[in-house]
Amino acid sequence: MTTRVKLNSVLLPILTLGMVVMQLLDPSKIWQGLIVAFGGVWLIAVVWIWSLRKNLRLMREVRFSWAQVGDTLEEQFTLTNNGFAAATWVELIDHSTLPGYSAARAVGIGPYETNTWRTSGVCKRRGVYELGGTTLRSGDPFGIYSVEVFLPESSTLVIMPPVIPLPLVEIMPGGWMGDGRPRPNIIDQTVNAASVREFAHGDNPKLIHWPTTARRGKFYSRILDGAPASDWWIALDVDANVQAGEGWENTIELGVILAASLADRGLRARHSVGLLASGAKTVWLKPQSGEQHRFEIMRELAMLEPGEMPFSELLTRANPTMGHRTSLIVITPSIKTDWLPSLTQLLWKGISPTVLLMDPASFDAPQSADSLASVLAEKGIPRFTLNRSLLQQPEANPGWRGQWEWRITSTGKAVSTRSPGDLTWKRLG
Repeated sequence: MTTRVKLNSVLLPILTLGMVVMQLLDPSKIWQGLIVAFGGVWLIAVVWIWSLRKNLRLMREVRFSWAQVGDTLEEQFTLTNNGFAAATWVELIDHSTLPGYSAARAVGIGPYETNTWRTSGVCKRRGVYELGGTTLRSGDPFGIYSVEVFLPESSTLVIMPPVIPLPLVEIMPGGWMGDGRPRPNIIDQTVNAASVREFAHGDNPKLIHWPTTARRGKFYSRILDGAPASDWWIALDVDANVQAGEGWENTIELGVILAASLADRGLRARHSVGLLASGAKTVWLKPQSGEQHRFEIMRELAMLEPGEMPFSELLTRANPTMGHRTSLIVITPSIKTDWLPSLTQLLWKGISPTVLLMDPASFDAPQSADSLASVLAEKGIPRFTLNRSLLQQPEANPGWRGQWEWRITSTGKAVSTRSPGDLTWKRLG
């Protein structure tokens, strides 16, 4: 914590010193009275600002250290004045970097009082941001002095990308090209259900377990007990030279959402999922499973920025690390074919690719992905062309953390069906 006191106007000190000089040169009760009046106000201001400097304190707390796009961020502020001088006004200056969010406000607080309030905002953009620090600015009632108290305590907030359902995208099971093609009416598991769980976005409707659904009143999916799930590698093309779109509606954001959604699907299906991305910092996460690995993938996607590495080079570098019977999910906006030779080399190893083409034409680019899709079709490589409309889906802003969900009973009573996650307040710093 650092403090700084500023003299806003030199008029009163100059007048007071001038009266002292006049009293020395020409003693008079008039000068004495003015010295007492002006000097008294000056002294009160000095003592007042000293009290505020020593005794104004702020505690800033947040509920979550991470959230998802669409979630509600909530902070709690506790302003304390342990001194005898009231702060008739306190300006709170927020130095947070979260887009569209500011906790700045002006409040007042009396001597030996505590003031508590909360602020909230919606997490609109993926990324890693700072909450805090904070500057408190106040002053004496006469406006002679002002004091600034800088509180450096801050916390890192990770905003994860949204996860959307992609029911039309089917991932080729790992295996040789001859035995790994998707076949009609065949699911990449056996029909024996090991257990059930709540139905989630992206689940195949064919996996709904109807007896459990009827008994519990909401949809449940079967967890199938089949052959060991193959590894999934998700390769995301973030080469800045092939992207399309402007602002936050661009192929990079769409690619991040697709990668996050497929990683979530793969992990829920008990696949080990890895991530490759040719961004400003090369992302290379080997296939693993578990919630901790899910968080690592989402964090890397949250921080991802475009880079200069060609996608063909990324695939070439990845070749030695990929074993056969692996599913490779390629996500790219590129309409060029320069990366296809690198993909062909992976095919020769028995890796099963699925290509997701982000159509640049839907982002107002002059060319579409149709020609590249035709080339992939000739090679027998599964491909899906996705466009800008996915960014307008409600699921692209799905957040629930920080939000309550209620159900009205037949008697008119409101019952909470979902709380906003962990309700524990965590102090910044």
